[in-house]
Amino acid sequence: MARTLRVLVQLMGWACVAIGLFHVLLGNAAIPGAGGAGVTVDSWGRFMGAGFAGYGLAWLWAARQRPIPAAAVRVLAGVLLLGAAGRLLSLARYGWPQWFQIALTVIELVLPPVCFLLADAEERVASAHAAPVR
Repeated sequence: MARTLRVLVQLMGWACVAIGLFHVLLGNAAIPGAGGAGVTVDSWGRFMGAGFAGYGLAWLWAARQRPIPAAAVRVLAGVLLLGAAGRLLSLARYGWPQWFQIALTVIELVLPPVCFLLADAEERVASAHAAPVR
């Protein structure tokens, strides 16, 4: 489980950095259906892309720690779950978005519980291998 956690945390980090930079570089063109949304939405999307890249860097920071800190994984997974809750609020208010946004919502609802379950996997292994205190 510790290996699964490490791979998952690294994948989350690299994916979020890539997605964030994609939004910074492409602006409205990165959001399905937002091509003609105007300069304000473009500016906001690029800014939020930078924030999402930073979120990915936080995942990568966690992946570089030995052991991966369970508290960091739980907080980062909680932020992802909060994003999914925002998408669900939008769905309830405005209806179904473009299909890719639905797929992202499913991922954002499924991954946090997995992260919560695996969060302390490396810490458990590290404590099991620690020398007994005498």
